[in-house]
Amino acid sequence: MEPGNKDFFSNVYEVVKLIPEGRVTSYGAIAKYLGVKGSARMVGWAMNAAHNMEDVPAHRVVNREGLLTGKSHFSDPGKMQRLLESEDIKIENDKVVDFNTKFWDPSVELAI
Repeated sequence: MEPGNKDFFSNVYEVVKLIPEGRVTSYGAIAKYLGVKGSARMVGWAMNAAHNMEDVPAHRVVNREGLLTGKSHFSDPGKMQRLLESEDIKIENDKVVDFNTKFWDPSVELAI
């Protein structure tokens, strides 16, 4: 799939909807799962457009180190952290604590 495909954002959203409560994934992990490894930035653009979509849990997508890099795209920059904390994900200094344990890899979790 080409990242420029008009359905790319929709495909990103379908993956994000599958992230379980209390887990997070990264932009790059989503790109890799969709077969466009190296297109993490495109996933980021999709997520920036999704923060007002109630059915897309955009707060569960962080950067590869667990940083809440998308927080500024929420209506309130603290909203992303509050949503994650409501799912028992601890945040310190804008970073997911115990990121490796909370990480959800769609390439593993959604493998056929």
